[in-house]
Amino acid sequence: MKNIVIKIGGSLLFSENLKINIQKVINFCKVIKGKQNYDKVIIVCGGGIIARNYISAIRYVHSNETSNDIMGIKISRINARLLMEVFGEIAYPEVPKQFEELATALLFKKIIIMGGLQPGQSTTSVALEVAEFIDAEKVIILTDVNGIYDKDPNKFDDAKLIKNLTIDKLQNIILKESYEKQAAAGEYRIFDAVSLQIMKRSNIKVIVVSGTNLDEFTKVWIGESDFNGTVISY
Repeated sequence: MKNIVIKIGGSLLFSENLKINIQKVINFCKVIKGKQNYDKVIIVCGGGIIARNYISAIRYVHSNETSNDIMGIKISRINARLLMEVFGEIAYPEVPKQFEELATALLFKKIIIMGGLQPGQSTTSVALEVAEFIDAEKVIILTDVNGIYDKDPNKFDDAKLIKNLTIDKLQNIILKESYEKQAAAGEYRIFDAVSLQIMKRSNIKVIVVSGTNLDEFTKVWIGESDFNGTVISY
């Protein structure tokens, strides 16, 4: 059995003006439908900038992080339903909200699309837990940068892409920046503290590539080894 989990950042589904980039969504789905070498395919959607906007607005009313997380989870599930509609009949017609529902969905042998599961947990953590649950061969994480850098590429022009990375080194890179915000709703980085712990206890191969341009994702999906991104090893 070859199983795979794909995590796609919610912001990748939208254009700069926050309009849904439906052609991008269609192209993403085409890549997956074009070559299905996996027995189980599960896609986990993030909430993205839309979720962060809602959370930012709610913070004017109260500072309840659990409520803010719940809002982010609901938006991520709406993003998941968007992908579901584009995939059509090859997708499972409901968004699993817990692992019991996921177990039922797996019986139908369709592509499953999910969002968040519970407060205090990023959708990257969800993707990694789901990967453990189905004994996935790998997890592909699509983000708005080319992979993991030695520093934030959005802030530093001299940031360098790290092609191969161990979990211990990843932990040092991720947690040294804004550690106090790792658990705040809407403030997750590519990996948060929870996702790092899940990665430590599992042996799942994790690949981080850009989802802005689907060329690199396509290379990974069809099995090419020469792609621009980061491979996380153990």
